Amino acid sequence: MTRSTLARLALAAGLTFAAALPGRADDKMTGKPDAQMQAVLDQLAALGGKPIPQCTPQEARQQPTPADAVKALLKKQGKSAAPEAVGSVKDLTYPAAAGNQPARVYTPKGDGPFPVLAYWHGGGWVIADLDTYDSSCRALCNAAGCVVVSLEYRHAPEFPFPAAADDAFAGYQFVLKNAAAMNGDPKKVAVAGESAGGNLAAVTAIRARDKGLQLPLAQVLIYPVTNNNLDTPSYVKNADAKPLNKPMMKWFFAHSVGNQPSAAMNPVAFPMQAKSLAKLPPATILNAEIDPLLDDGVLYAAKLKAAGVAVTQRTFPGVAHEFFGMGAVVDKSKEAVKVAADALKAAYGK
Repeated sequence: MTRSTLARLALAAGLTFAAALPGRADDKMTGKPDAQMQAVLDQLAALGGKPIPQCTPQEARQQPTPADAVKALLKKQGKSAAPEAVGSVKDLTYPAAAGNQPARVYTPKGDGPFPVLAYWHGGGWVIADLDTYDSSCRALCNAAGCVVVSLEYRHAPEFPFPAAADDAFAGYQFVLKNAAAMNGDPKKVAVAGESAGGNLAAVTAIRARDKGLQLPLAQVLIYPVTNNNLDTPSYVKNADAKPLNKPMMKWFFAHSVGNQPSAAMNPVAFPMQAKSLAKLPPATILNAEIDPLLDDGVLYAAKLKAAGVAVTQRTFPGVAHEFFGMGAVVDKSKEAVKVAADALKAAYGK
C-alpha cells in the first residue's frame, strides 16, 4: 500500500497523514518513554535477552518477555507480583482448525451470566502463550465485568499462515457455541487481541461477517498488525524501539508468511487488504506512541471509518508496545484498560 494511499485513508477519517507520526498527533508525545515505561524497559534489558532477530524461533520462545520484566520490577520495588485476582480461572481445550488448542477462561466475581470476550494474545504469530498475556485478560475481566476466553492458536513457522487465523476463527465459533456453559451470555460476545492477536481479532470479525455468522458486538484491537508495510512513518521513527522494532517485525513476517508472496494481499493475513470493511462491529483501537505498529492502528481506524464503521482510536503517549498488560507498574495501562472496558460495556448494554 503506497504512501499516497495511506494519506488518502487518513484524510478520509479527518486526519492529516502527519497525525500518524508519533510526536505530531498530540503535543504530549515526545518520542521518549515516560519514567514508568522506562523502568520496565530498563528491567527488560537487565534480564539479558538475546535480540529476537538473532534467534531461531525455538530460541526466541525462551527469551525474557516484557511480562517477565514487570514481575522482576515489582519484586525490585518490594511489591507483590501475584496476578490480579478474578472470580475464577479455568484451563480447557477447544477444537481448533486442526486439532485441539488450549484456552483459558477468566470469570469475574458474581452470579452471571456475564457478557463474553474472545481474546487472542500477541507474539508475532511465533512466540508467547496464554501465560505471557495473563495480566491483560485478568484486567479486562474485572474492568469490563465479562468472561474472557483466551484462545491459543498454532504458531509459525511450524504452522505458517493461515494456521493462526483459521484457529482464531474456530475459537470464535467455539465461544459462540459454548458461552452459556461458561456462565456467559451467547448473545453478548465481543472480540479483542493484542498485536498479532489484534490482527486475529480483526480478521475474525471480517470472516464472521463474510460467513454470515453472529457478528461480535465490538472489536477491541490493541496495537494490531493490520498491514505488512514496513515503511510507514511509525516504522521509520520507531525502527529501533523496544520492546518491538522493525527488525523484529521483519523476522515475524519472514517466519509467518515469508514463503507465501500472495499473503501480502490476502485480507485473512492483513485486514487492511480487505475490499470492504463495511458492516463490521464498532472498533476501539488502542496504540502506543513508541511502536512501529502505531500507523497500522491509525490507518486501519481511518479505513474503518471511511467504510461507515464506528471507530475510536487512541494513541497513548510515552509508552511502548506491550504496555497494555502492565497495569501493575504503568499507569497509562490502567487508563487504556478503562477505555477498552468502557467500549465493551457500551457494546454489551444492560
